[in-house]
Amino acid sequence: MAALKMTISCFVFLQVLSCLLSSFALSKALGLKVGFYDMSCPKAELIVKKSVFEAMKKDLTLGAPLLRMFFHDCFVRGCEGSVLLDLKNKKDEKNAIPNLFLRGFEIIDDAKAALEKECPGIVSCSDVLALVARDAMVVLNGPSWEVETGRRDGLVSNISEALSNLPSPFNNISSLITQFHSKGLNKKDLVVLSGGHTIGNGHCPQITNRLYNFTGKGDSDPNLDTGYATSLRKICKPTDTTTALEMDPGSFKTFDESYFKLVSKRRGLFQSDAALLDNQETKSYLLNQMKSDRSTFFKDFGVSMVKMGRIGVLTGKAGQIRKNCRMVNK
Repeated sequence: MAALKMTISCFVFLQVLSCLLSSFALSKALGLKVGFYDMSCPKAELIVKKSVFEAMKKDLTLGAPLLRMFFHDCFVRGCEGSVLLDLKNKKDEKNAIPNLFLRGFEIIDDAKAALEKECPGIVSCSDVLALVARDAMVVLNGPSWEVETGRRDGLVSNISEALSNLPSPFNNISSLITQFHSKGLNKKDLVVLSGGHTIGNGHCPQITNRLYNFTGKGDSDPNLDTGYATSLRKICKPTDTTTALEMDPGSFKTFDESYFKLVSKRRGLFQSDAALLDNQETKSYLLNQMKSDRSTFFKDFGVSMVKMGRIGVLTGKAGQIRKNCRMVNK
């Protein structure tokens, strides 16, 4: 019996060791690490932070589109800066419908220009974007996390790939779970990252269907709080294509946990917000985030952002370090 217990213990130990070694190998394979530029460009993160802080002093509403810019980059071809590219034929990711409300590209340009003066050809645009997303949240009194760097930049940007890969505000819970799972993100990541909707704006075309013709019979979404629906109809008329709405009314410029309270009360702006209540696991995560203190949400958000920042990265000799984030090197 003693020999059997020892054999089982050894087996368990070897399994755990194997998992640890596999995790270590994956981390090394990614080629990402905190402080990647400590030797090659020691001021890199400070330079990026300065660009973000100076821009957001003038306009706090830039925080949300900068966060979504990173999200939208990572979900299409991975976190390799393809959302930043400009193509002459306008068939780039920027011109895909889900990206038309992204703003703040000039902040990436300014940070990159300053980095090229300090240490030419060293810091990738995709790393700049990852750092900008973090720094923008700090300005909004949100979470901070250690950003892994070491990404290199991609060479392709395709409008159709953005359309097919980015989660839609009209998605149901099954679609959301499938899309996130395909990127290596789980149900908790889905809920936590959806919490980013605590900042920024949506627009009327994204909710017109919920308000006026949800099932094709001139009805509204039954999962939307009736009082909230009434207030939204006062803002968004059926033909309105431009009006913006606060995602988190009253605190859309502050990163906090109030989003989860709104969704639990059926006041999430998008169908994709309401969908989080349609799965037992995502609903449980959402309610736990609502009941937890702010520090728990902030910690979880940072963990999920780091995971997302590893999607499809280019490292080593793959890709390139763009000199200008809007175009590939000649």
